[in-house]
Amino acid sequence: MKHFLASVAVVAAGPAFAASKNPFSAEFYKLSNTDFIVAISFLLFVGVLYYFKVPSLLGGLLDKRAEGIQNELDEAKALRDEAQALLASYERKHGEVQEQADRIVAQAKQSAEEAAEQAKVDLEKSIERRLQAAQDQIASAEAGAVKQVRDEAARVAVSAAGEVIAKEMSAAKSDDLIDEAIKTVQAKLH
Repeated sequence: MKHFLASVAVVAAGPAFAASKNPFSAEFYKLSNTDFIVAISFLLFVGVLYYFKVPSLLGGLLDKRAEGIQNELDEAKALRDEAQALLASYERKHGEVQEQADRIVAQAKQSAEEAAEQAKVDLEKSIERRLQAAQDQIASAEAGAVKQVRDEAARVAVSAAGEVIAKEMSAAKSDDLIDEAIKTVQAKLH
């Protein structure tokens, strides 16, 4: 407050000192001197401002404004802190999601590798079964061919033997063989 009054006195005296007339002379204090009238008017204006407590009102308004700004700053700081916490939370969640995605990708790769291995094993088994089936078919075909050859050989042999026996067999020999076969059958049956 004292500084304010001192600054008002300096400001009020400024125009008076700047006037062409000497402020310490008697002529300066006459009502015909406009510089004197301006100085008096200024001092009265400042006095009216003090009387109606304008400086304290202005100070109060400035204090309210400063308080409002401080509240806004505090609120902005709280919002900033909240935003930073939210950002940290999202970054942490992003990290967790990235970790989970990496695990899923790794697990999918491992599953794909295992499936490929299993498919390879299944393919090898399938090929082995088909080879075995082909070998079985070949063996069966060989056995069938051998049987056919044996049957044909037996048929040819029987036919040739029948022809040889028919040529060499006489009626008497035939009767003797039939009698002998009947005796053999009777002996085995009894």
